[in-house]
Amino acid sequence: MTSLTHNDYTIAWICALPLEVAAACVMLDKMHSGLPQPFNDSNAYQLGELNGHYIVIACLPAGVYGTVSAATVISRMRSTFPRLQYGLMVGIGGGIPSKNNDILLGDIVVSKPVGKYGSVIQYDYGKAIQSGQFEPTGTLNKPPQVLLTHMSQMEAKQTTGGENDILKIVEDVLERNPDINERFSSPEQHMDLLFHPSYHHVTGEDTCEDCDKEQLIKRHPRETRTPYIHYGLITSGDKVVKDSETRDRLAQQHGILCFEMEAAGLMDKLPTLVIRGICDYCNSHKQKQWQGYAALAAAAYAKLLLSVIPNNRTDMDLMKCKKMQQWMVSLDRNPRFVGREDELTKLEEFITLNDGPRRIAITGLGGVGKTQVALELAYRIRDRDTECSIFWIPCTSYAMIEQAFLHIAQILGPPDVDPAEVKERIQTYLSTEIAGKWLLIFDNADDTEMWLAGNNTSALEDFLPQSEHGHILFTTRNGELAVDLTYSNMIHMPDVDRKAACDILESLLSQKSLLDDHSMTANLLEQLAFLPIAIAQASAYINKKRLSLLEYVTLLQEQEQDAVELLSEDFRDPGRYKDIQNPVITTWLISFKQIQHHDQLAADYLSFMACINPRNIPQSLLPQPTSRKQKTDALGLLNAYSFISGRDLDISMHRLVRMATRNWLRKNALFSHWIQQVAEQMQRVFPDNHHTKRGLWREYLPHALALVHKNEFVVQENNYLDLTGKVANCLASDGRYQEAEHTSTLTSMANLASTYRNQGRWKEAEKLEVQVMETSKTVLGAEHPSTLTGMANLASTYRNQGRWNEAEKLEVQVMETSKTVLGAEHPDTLTGMANLASTFWNQGRWNEAEKLDVQVMETSKTVLGAEHPDTLTSMANLAYTWKSQGKMQDALTLMKQCSYQRNKVLGPSHPDSMSSFRALNNWMDEYNALIDKAPLTGNSCLQPLREVAAGSRAAVQTTQSTRGAHINLPYAPAVKSFLGNHPLIIAARTPSPRAEGQDIQDVD
Repeated sequence: MTSLTHNDYTIAWICALPLEVAAACVMLDKMHSGLPQPFNDSNAYQLGELNGHYIVIACLPAGVYGTVSAATVISRMRSTFPRLQYGLMVGIGGGIPSKNNDILLGDIVVSKPVGKYGSVIQYDYGKAIQSGQFEPTGTLNKPPQVLLTHMSQMEAKQTTGGENDILKIVEDVLERNPDINERFSSPEQHMDLLFHPSYHHVTGEDTCEDCDKEQLIKRHPRETRTPYIHYGLITSGDKVVKDSETRDRLAQQHGILCFEMEAAGLMDKLPTLVIRGICDYCNSHKQKQWQGYAALAAAAYAKLLLSVIPNNRTDMDLMKCKKMQQWMVSLDRNPRFVGREDELTKLEEFITLNDGPRRIAITGLGGVGKTQVALELAYRIRDRDTECSIFWIPCTSYAMIEQAFLHIAQILGPPDVDPAEVKERIQTYLSTEIAGKWLLIFDNADDTEMWLAGNNTSALEDFLPQSEHGHILFTTRNGELAVDLTYSNMIHMPDVDRKAACDILESLLSQKSLLDDHSMTANLLEQLAFLPIAIAQASAYINKKRLSLLEYVTLLQEQEQDAVELLSEDFRDPGRYKDIQNPVITTWLISFKQIQHHDQLAADYLSFMACINPRNIPQSLLPQPTSRKQKTDALGLLNAYSFISGRDLDISMHRLVRMATRNWLRKNALFSHWIQQVAEQMQRVFPDNHHTKRGLWREYLPHALALVHKNEFVVQENNYLDLTGKVANCLASDGRYQEAEHTSTLTSMANLASTYRNQGRWKEAEKLEVQVMETSKTVLGAEHPSTLTGMANLASTYRNQGRWNEAEKLEVQVMETSKTVLGAEHPDTLTGMANLASTFWNQGRWNEAEKLDVQVMETSKTVLGAEHPDTLTSMANLAYTWKSQGKMQDALTLMKQCSYQRNKVLGPSHPDSMSSFRALNNWMDEYNALIDKAPLTGNSCLQPLREVAAGSRAAVQTTQSTRGAHINLPYAPAVKSFLGNHPLIIAARTPSPRAEGQDIQDVD
């Protein structure tokens, strides 16, 4: 054994107590003599051998426990024994029994990854959250892969009821070492006491003899009292937990099986498995008699585990001698690399700092230049530091990663490496001090499942080496993965600025004179969003086709499909992988598929945003999922890939990403589908043009306009006429008449026509309304309600111009068609009849008007009810007709009834109520004038109406003299009431022209 050196020992066995060291030593097959130690290593070691593994055992200083002490011991150990592969933290701990885990004293708990935790949680390092809960901060490393693999086999054996080898090992050790029996034998079962959490130990007593046995929790004893092995989370911290209520709260929150005090200081220093024998229940009760047996049981498990792990000494061939600088970078240096000096400076600082992060990530949008920065960094380090080995691993597929690891193994050691073991062997070698300084670069590490597969033991993260002399650099589009891999040690690469983009273009163009046109250069770079890969692709195309910048920009701006074809053009780039296509559109397709795989809502949001304006997208415009967290996660993922920026009211989508997404949707025949989805959502949330909603509609308008101008929307616009109507109304309310006019839909045209009517611009209104009507007939059919609305609006315009015959012709057609299609009693039919009556009235055709007015009123009473506003309007219309016929008494009686009903239903301040009372007062003035001129007789019929006049004047506080006119019952509002929010329905609140010298009566 005298030939052994520090380099031969590969397993660290760490204990906190001398009792645990004693248990460890009796498990060894052989004991080795000590080796000389460096002057700066104050640890005490016991060396030995177990199943061919060379083991170094160390104990924490007496009385100095906790995570800091453990970290100090392991740091010194790693310095003295540079080839340590992993550690075992073996000893005693406090168990946490529960319904799901029947933990007894003497059982064993082994650390195992669960969920997001690597196997050990530091319970005193984190943050307090709501309801007294504690949330650990960060995640400690997992145990080494080789141990987890063989642990799974042992766990499977236990599950199937295999023989308990732990008990055999314990019994064999006690038989061979009889002098330790008293300290390490198992106590009697009745000495395993578990009290209720609320019951505390009797103060001042060393044992639980005086504790109230009535407070014991009844438990089902096992048939044989043998150590049972529990696998799961272990919590570690510097505070001793002796409070059962605190124990249960933390255990319930995280599913913890065991408490201890040292492991958290080891996990990030050396990959370590924690094995704890249960000697108490983390409460105030004293059960120290179990410590010896628990320590021995834990050591027995460590022995059993090491006995099933093969020890092939040839596995260490990689570490026989110290290597000189190794260089394995497959890409040539880019001689035209420019810019990014800030990012390179930060990266070099990270790598050169002694206490800097060991893992770093470069994040950013695909094509922003992450690979080029990493490549330039690798060459700069090679030139500056001749002792640093650099290894480059492309992560575009698992096969490429496997091939790269095999290549590294061939460089470092013998060529006959087993492919199944190569990653672990390289991890082992690079984790030792003998490997020297190194930089490991994983390029395009984008796939979360490849790197973080939960409890999947083949996750690439599990094979990452750890060394004080080594660094790992990732380039990734996936910012969320970067956080997980590097603990947020990231450098984000934004798009380059204008000057850097111009420098890149200049370095790539063969005809430098093209840059003399500064405005065209700026235009080109703007169109390419200053993206390096897009600039490189454009330069390659311009060089190959010998184009001017103007010609390329013209192609880029001609049509979106032309731009897509340009950005899909493959090009040769020595700085990228030969088997991977380079185009801008292609490189983002990879990211889109990854997003779609991990979060469908995020992919849906990307498709949604590709159909609207890419800037300043309000979150309220997006479809709302069932939970807020789903939305936050989806937008967070898009942010992590740099596909969007912003999270609140100003979400923006990268211009070229938008183009690529739209292209993908079109290629997969999904663009029309998403136009429909966006239109339905927009129709749900877009507000009307009420002035209180002006701020909201101004936020939504750019996105609505981007939608309604799409060809795919135009062919479906008849399904979303309410949306286009509201858009046109809001534009008109903002005084943007020209834009409203250019919103090329039937609804917007109809609304604009309504605007023209309100402005008295009859010819312009007529021109639009004829177009709306004819288009509706062609698209929707002559009997469609929207077509009838268009005809009614055109008739209204004719009526306002005094073109009675043309108005009458349309109104008769509307009325008759409505009777056929909707029925004689349908409110829309009644509206058509009322409008025709208005035309008759304006021509002085009183009898025809009266006939229709009576029919409308009586039917409205039956269908709508006597107090419905439309019924009351029909009463007012009939009253005007009777007055025009000279039936003054009938007119006054009906108008009085109408006025009082409006006052009751609508309120005295409503415009309709005030209008009818004014008319009633004016008519009474006229009637009283007639009475004054005619002598009263005893049987005169005029006397009672004076009383009506008096009552009327008492009911209204106005003496304004306004002569009435027959009221146009608005066609559109009635249609709207029965057709919902149909977009073609126009609120045609236009007054009739003066007829026979009468004033205009504007009644809603």
